[in-house]
Amino acid sequence: MSTIDLRGLVPAPVTPFTRDGDVDVDAIQRLGSWLGSVEGVKGLVVLGHAGEGTFLTQAEQAQVIAAFRDSVDGQLPIIAGITGEGNKVAAEEAQRAVDAGASAGLVYPSHGWLRFGYQDGAPQTRYREIYETSGLPLILFQYPDATKATYNLDTQLEIAAQEGVFATKNGVRNMRRWDTEIPVLRAAFPELQVLTCHDEYLLHTMFDVDGALVGYGGLAPEPLVELIAAGKAKDYAKAREIHDRLLPVTKNVYHRGSHMEGTVALKEGLVARGILEHATVRPPLLPLAPGAHEEIALALASANLGLASVPAHA
Repeated sequence: MSTIDLRGLVPAPVTPFTRDGDVDVDAIQRLGSWLGSVEGVKGLVVLGHAGEGTFLTQAEQAQVIAAFRDSVDGQLPIIAGITGEGNKVAAEEAQRAVDAGASAGLVYPSHGWLRFGYQDGAPQTRYREIYETSGLPLILFQYPDATKATYNLDTQLEIAAQEGVFATKNGVRNMRRWDTEIPVLRAAFPELQVLTCHDEYLLHTMFDVDGALVGYGGLAPEPLVELIAAGKAKDYAKAREIHDRLLPVTKNVYHRGSHMEGTVALKEGLVARGILEHATVRPPLLPLAPGAHEEIALALASANLGLASVPAHA
């Protein structure tokens, strides 16, 4: 079983680009060193949705893993999103991640399943082949209930039982399923680290988890560390206060027409916080409408999230 401890906040940071659209290693240094300096941050997940991981070449994916690892001086685990479509492709991707310095992998479902669904037993083979090929400790990724790539409870239990799987990132976004399935996973696998990825439903899920693996953590790590602590203390009043304080930010980042727009909004927020100089994204992502940056900056200010303090060595 993996010794990686993600019980706390695990931000999934954006991938900064230069204005010309290349990976910006200097900006990764600023972003990663800042996140790594926040007490309560337990690791960074790169190459996810927030990180535009599927928009990068293989060489760029390795570059991003190495750059984030360097940004935290190797003191925090770097978890790589594993997104390749087939088992062999994903397993080779995981091996490249290991070679670049990743400590663990977040395994996405094959994306064909989003449209067509999966055969019973197929997801289990994906995790098995990735682990047997790369030896990379793996995180079970539960997709939203609205997709055909969401795993039923039996599938989750069978994946959680496999060698190498040490945590689950649950984003089912159906609170009926959350309230019934998480206790079963807990009872069956007490050592399995349960992480919420419900950026827009954090209050409901915060009392049942070991931590949060969220893109939101790459913008607002300080209050999210507080929120996790309140949840573990079963302090609803404190958790509610943090939730309400963050709600304008949540709305401006995640209550948009598409969840993908959240990546652009996160970058705009990081500009407002002084980490990034601009919010360049890769197509097919598009810039937000005029005025969005000002709205996001005002929301951050209302939540007392001003300019971030980047460590001097960055």
